[in-house]
Amino acid sequence: MRTIRWGMIGCGDVTEVKSGPGFQKADNSSLVAVMRRNGALARNYAERHHVPRWYDDADALIRDAEVDAVYIATPPSSHKQYAVMSAAAGKPVYVEKPMALNFGECQEMIQKCGSAGVPLLVAYYRRALPRFLKIKELVDSGAIGEVRFVSVTLYQPMAPEDLTSETLPWRVVPEIAGGGRFVDLASHTLDFLDFTLGPIVEVLGRASNQTGTYQAPDIVTGSFRFASGVHGTGAWCFNSYDKCDVTEIVGNNGKISFSTFDAEPVMLITGKDVSEYAFDYPQHIAQPLIQTVVNELIGVGKCPSTGESAARTSWVMDQMLGG
Repeated sequence: MRTIRWGMIGCGDVTEVKSGPGFQKADNSSLVAVMRRNGALARNYAERHHVPRWYDDADALIRDAEVDAVYIATPPSSHKQYAVMSAAAGKPVYVEKPMALNFGECQEMIQKCGSAGVPLLVAYYRRALPRFLKIKELVDSGAIGEVRFVSVTLYQPMAPEDLTSETLPWRVVPEIAGGGRFVDLASHTLDFLDFTLGPIVEVLGRASNQTGTYQAPDIVTGSFRFASGVHGTGAWCFNSYDKCDVTEIVGNNGKISFSTFDAEPVMLITGKDVSEYAFDYPQHIAQPLIQTVVNELIGVGKCPSTGESAARTSWVMDQMLGG
């Protein structure tokens, strides 16, 4: 069985532990080349992670004859550019989330990859983690009866690095990130809800910047409806006094309560009965999804996170942000 040889564009923090080593540890997978515009940093990454080759030019990596597929791990502002370049070279694309700056860019990526006949897959890795597969199993099995509504609450204090306007992190710069910390974090929950409950088809949202510290929204609230008829509400605030991360899926016979980012047990509550399901996150949290990507590319499985499903999440976030 053949091995997929990966080229990685972008060597930032997300690739150090979360994703990069997963390409080396997944079955039938190998990371053979990395690229960063700063060649010294690309070389440093390659040496530390035992990657054979490094580049400071994305086109050179994409044209490398020994690169079979391309992983795009840059900020969202360059996802479309590199995906289109990879598709033109006939190479499958696996891109970080959120998929692009907006839904329109997602559509362009889908069209270009489709025309080139190459897979387009997206790194919404919760679709492959045991913790979240258990939640989906509980919903699918009718453990809480018929689902009626979903409630999402995520709030946290402003990050210290967001307070210095001279050196703002890219995640709160709209032209790089697409919409601040909302798109970085809410995308995970919204994509998982799409995976579990089906597509969201109606959205009403309101986004504001309450502190004036940066241009991106620091609070987003909204309501939404799934094609199935399930309703949902959400509040994401990034300037609060404390932290909270709770999503509840409520049915006519009970509810499931869980955190998207923390490791507290998943709670199943039906009447007076309470069941807890505890899961540890893997060291390389993206590796289970990476394995599904590799399996699809070698023809022995399917990846559950596609360009089409990821684009739906970008559409929902666009509507929340007033797009």
